[in-house]
Amino acid sequence: MRRVVVLAVGLLALCWLASLVAVVATARRDDAAPADAIVVLGAAQYNGRPSPVFRARLDHAAALFRRGLAPLVIVTGGVGTGESLSEAVVGRDYLMTTGLPASALATEAAGHTSAASVRAAATHLRALGGRRVILVSDGFHLLRLRFLARRLGLSATGSPAPESPITSHSRAELGYLLAESLKAPTALLFAR
Repeated sequence: MRRVVVLAVGLLALCWLASLVAVVATARRDDAAPADAIVVLGAAQYNGRPSPVFRARLDHAAALFRRGLAPLVIVTGGVGTGESLSEAVVGRDYLMTTGLPASALATEAAGHTSAASVRAAATHLRALGGRRVILVSDGFHLLRLRFLARRLGLSATGSPAPESPITSHSRAELGYLLAESLKAPTALLFAR
């Protein structure tokens, strides 16, 4: 019996290690390719201004748009507790100040979780007849987002925001990478 327990624990440890390696590898790889839309995952906003993490994501999405990789940027993110503006609206407004045309921007403010945000973006994109997306977030987040997008019938690539303050602080990023090493397999196996 002890041998079975040790074997089971060892197998779980190997699976977790494989998940961690996959999360880190995805976090470090930018595989943006031509798509129907760029989907930016929301992050905190402060009184109508994107947080530094959100701004890094938005700036990166704007750069991808300017490279001609997609004709549409969908910004996601709901209204936080005690706030009156959604992350999506704040993100759209910020992107317009960077010179992106309003006609190339869409918002999906229904989501309060990553899964809900990806689901809302997928519904929006399918209504337009598209299915190819570039997901923009912090690198640690991208493997789980890709699993969620694929479950929803999207063809998804990922493009991590290179200037995110989280990426530049390795200690903070480590915590996120470890958390995602548990969340990503859960999304792969159980997300709908």
